[in-house]
Amino acid sequence: MEYGFTTAAYVVAAVLFIQSLGGLSGQESAKRAVWYGIVGMALAVIATVAGPGAGNWVVSLAMIVVGGGIGWVVAQRVQMTEMPQLVAAMHSLVGLAAVFIGYNAHIEMVRVAALMADAPTTLSAAGVASWLDEQGLGGFALKIAHKTAAEIAVLKIEVFLGVFIGAVTFTGSVIAYGKLAGKVDGKAKKLPGGHMLNAGAALISVILLVLYFQGAGTWTLLLMTLMAFFIGYHLIMGIGGADMPVVVSMLNSYSGWAAAAIGFSLSNDLLIVVGALVGSSGAILSYIMCKAMNRSFISVILGGFGGTTGPAMEIEGEQIAIDSDGVAAALNDADSVIIVPGYGMAVAQAQQSVSELTRKLRAKGKSVRFAIHPVAGRLPGHMNVLLAEAKVPYDIVLEMDEINEDFPDTDVVIVIGSNDIVNPAAQEDPNSPIAGMPVLEVWKAKQVFVSKRGQGTGYSGIENPLFYKENTRMFYGDAKKSIDTLLPMVE
Repeated sequence: MEYGFTTAAYVVAAVLFIQSLGGLSGQESAKRAVWYGIVGMALAVIATVAGPGAGNWVVSLAMIVVGGGIGWVVAQRVQMTEMPQLVAAMHSLVGLAAVFIGYNAHIEMVRVAALMADAPTTLSAAGVASWLDEQGLGGFALKIAHKTAAEIAVLKIEVFLGVFIGAVTFTGSVIAYGKLAGKVDGKAKKLPGGHMLNAGAALISVILLVLYFQGAGTWTLLLMTLMAFFIGYHLIMGIGGADMPVVVSMLNSYSGWAAAAIGFSLSNDLLIVVGALVGSSGAILSYIMCKAMNRSFISVILGGFGGTTGPAMEIEGEQIAIDSDGVAAALNDADSVIIVPGYGMAVAQAQQSVSELTRKLRAKGKSVRFAIHPVAGRLPGHMNVLLAEAKVPYDIVLEMDEINEDFPDTDVVIVIGSNDIVNPAAQEDPNSPIAGMPVLEVWKAKQVFVSKRGQGTGYSGIENPLFYKENTRMFYGDAKKSIDTLLPMVE
């Protein structure tokens, strides 16, 4: 009965997770999709804790309460601007959990192997089962005791891969968190030897897998873990700030595959399904984003992007500032307006002010639309979430491919806290770190106003020739305060 309930609950939870992923692809269905995921996870946890072989219910419930409490507090305190680094931090926990579970599985295999070596050789199958029960084996250890030699060999490979992927995910996510939070330099940095160091660590890990498979002992698992920790660290350190949105989705994929590998080790069907869903969806998203940035998916996975290939193109001219009166006058005279939001809008929490400006302009009969680049912000879909939160109509929020051809016919473009995604150097400078990356061609509009705190180069450290063009004016200041000053002037 217990097995039947657990299996049925896992099937329902898996369906809910699939529904959740499907619903997240649309803004209108996203809220419902989140609830699908919440209910599915709650059902999965209940079925696991109440399922066969669980045990230690008091400890399990205590951990659920403590973990849930911490999650609640973090969710209440974290700002939308901090969501990218929060996601990276969550990925690191998944990777670390995979490492711990893998080591626990290894310890259990060693313990069971020692017990089985002392088992009487004259016992029948029923006698062996009774003897194992007398030894106090249960849960995962009992499953190991009943495995054949071939199944133990497969389990060793699953444990090894789970620990390897988990260790890479852990250190990679920690470095990604540091870069996104500004605690680690966002520039691409590699140790002397570059990719050869990563390749060498990976080769050593393969050799250790062979030795571990042949029964060399715990030291192979420990040494491999150190190699994997280094690979995760060095891979993400070798990726520059311009590619960090891809890194977030890539680490999401890694955490999924780590969960799937551990699911195989634990013979947990739901963990395998969920891990595969997360791993594949993260990989697909990373591929889509790499195409949007004109990056090679394989090369980004191997690390090392975001650096320069030669001297940057010299920029002529100067940045010309404009005040709120000038921007308001241009908006009042314009018939068509496109707003390009970026991470600066999130930092200033200006989405509500932008939404109100949009409402006032549309009330005057002006065409107002939003242009969203696939990697705007530091997290896929970051800008879409902010605009949805501010009640901006879904139908005027357009992706890059849908709106890029309309800039030449647009009177005014307002860029709010964006840099790389509107940088003409991607098309004009072959030595730029973002050379070849598809960008929003805002400079083709009649007038461009850039809302920006100062003259810095932003998170990725890449200079932007847009700021020096003749039809561009710099609207300096905090984005929210700047937009708020425009609101009473738009009549």
